[in-house]
Amino acid sequence: MKRLINFLTLAIFITILVPASSMAQRRAVVRRPVVARHPIVRRTLVVHPGHPIRRVLPANVVFRAARRTVVLIHPLVYLPLLAWRASVVTLPARERLVWQDSETISRDEEWVDTNFGIDESGNALFLDIDGKAKLNFAEVTFANGNVQVVDFNEKTHDRGVYKLLDFADGRHVATVRILAKSESDDTKLAVYLSK
Repeated sequence: MKRLINFLTLAIFITILVPASSMAQRRAVVRRPVVARHPIVRRTLVVHPGHPIRRVLPANVVFRAARRTVVLIHPLVYLPLLAWRASVVTLPARERLVWQDSETISRDEEWVDTNFGIDESGNALFLDIDGKAKLNFAEVTFANGNVQVVDFNEKTHDRGVYKLLDFADGRHVATVRILAKSESDDTKLAVYLSK
């Protein structure tokens, strides 16, 4: 009887001490990547007086607030509208990138108003599209209150890195806002500021 108790005690200790990976007949569990889904809550699209786009904009959009809050002390002044010419470019070297952030939008959300709080100085903004997206407009707000609206004219663009805006004189970018609609199941929009 004593031998049986000692044997069972030894078996329990071995089971506890031996890692599960070394035990025979273990099956590997492969976990599927989980994509975090934002709740779809629609809001009325807000554009401030003086916004230069005159076409009918989507009435209701999914709003995504910036992860970083940037406080502006100057009133907003809209610069003349800039028509965007899409051309795929190479992203600058990592050491030239001073800021980056991304947002993933999905097809079922329709139009999404994405916002990025930057509050950094640089010379150019880049947009990296991973998927397929219909782009409406972007608003680049500078620290002095000037707002450059870039008109994408509701055109669809494929995967690639595009130059969003170039300001070679160097500017302090406060925020970037992009109104976009995913044309694939999920589309990742990444914004980069380079020096």
